[in-house]
Amino acid sequence: MPSQHATAGTRPGGTIVGHVNSRRRAATVRRLERATGDLATAASVRMDAELPWYAAMSAGDRSWVNLVAQAGIAAFVQWVRDPDAANAITADVFATAPRELVRAVSLQQTVELVRTTIAVVEEHLANLVGDDDRVWFREAILLYSREIAFAAAQVYARAAESRGAWDARLESLVLDALLRGEVDDAVLSRGAALGWGNVTGVCVMAGSAPQGDPDAISESIKRVARHNRLDALTRVQGTGMILVAGNVKDEAAAAKVLATQFAAGPIVVGRRVEGLHEAALSAQEAMSGLRAARGWPDAPRPVSADDLLPERALAGDEAATHRLVDGAYASLVAEDPTLLETLSCYLERAGSLEGAARDLFVHPNTVRYRLRRVADVTGYTPTMPRDAWTLQVAMTLGRLHGRDVPL
Repeated sequence: MPSQHATAGTRPGGTIVGHVNSRRRAATVRRLERATGDLATAASVRMDAELPWYAAMSAGDRSWVNLVAQAGIAAFVQWVRDPDAANAITADVFATAPRELVRAVSLQQTVELVRTTIAVVEEHLANLVGDDDRVWFREAILLYSREIAFAAAQVYARAAESRGAWDARLESLVLDALLRGEVDDAVLSRGAALGWGNVTGVCVMAGSAPQGDPDAISESIKRVARHNRLDALTRVQGTGMILVAGNVKDEAAAAKVLATQFAAGPIVVGRRVEGLHEAALSAQEAMSGLRAARGWPDAPRPVSADDLLPERALAGDEAATHRLVDGAYASLVAEDPTLLETLSCYLERAGSLEGAARDLFVHPNTVRYRLRRVADVTGYTPTMPRDAWTLQVAMTLGRLHGRDVPL
């Protein structure tokens, strides 16, 4: 039959069975209590020597980390005194530090902190307990380490849930402001809190939302964005979805990757802007393009909001109207009125060079030369059907507005 002075066991729940001599246990507890300060100091010295992240911390954060280590050792003393109460004790170890410390110290670093502190306690084993009690004492350390690990996981899980809910709220506020076109310092501050303070190359995409939980959709988009070295903010509202992409270097490539996250239907991409402070412009273009996209059933997917300028203008988008009139009609008037005359005649003759040449009393090569100049001035090639349609709308709007100079 095993001696009661040399054996220890555990219950299924993981606590120490009280077969150890109560006097020796009490004596061990007293030695632990007296050594708590020295053990915490030794743990601090060890962390400073072995953990670079600890040495680089501010004095305030280091003092909080030391306090957590000391609280952990003190809780271990209580564990040895009353193992059955240990679950409640270990859950409170991390409560000694402010909530902000969770952001300053990662879960991996917390594991290193616990490992270092436990190693220091184990190294002082010979001074804390006698030879007969080392087995149960080491077992107590192992069991306590497990409970501390679970407690740390709970702390970081709660912090992650809280942070996720807060980030979702900030994200919603930022996207609301972009859609309203009201980007002020408060919005930029919220964006910085989401990690968008230095994000450049921003463009906005709008389309239909896929079926499913909005949070799951958002997480899927952000996972795809991270995989492609992009940042993303998202919002699902009803059947629609808006996506703000950051760190975009090539709009077409980024749009192609992120388009897979939308449901069937048109996807419109606003122009790429410098940063979040200009993203409202891209958002407004994307939303305007989405409303007008049904006017071009054969549009590519995704399609640039700039490629939808004629449809947007016909749908009442004043910004699109101004860009068309300024960029095509008024610029041709300012460059050379004969270019506008030649373009109009060419389009009225259904794209016939010879027919336009007869009406203008010029050689077909002259018409061809003038059309090339139209393309150079406006960026639209009259011999391309889609560009010809855009130029036709631009001329019509210019005449309706009676503008001979840029708006």
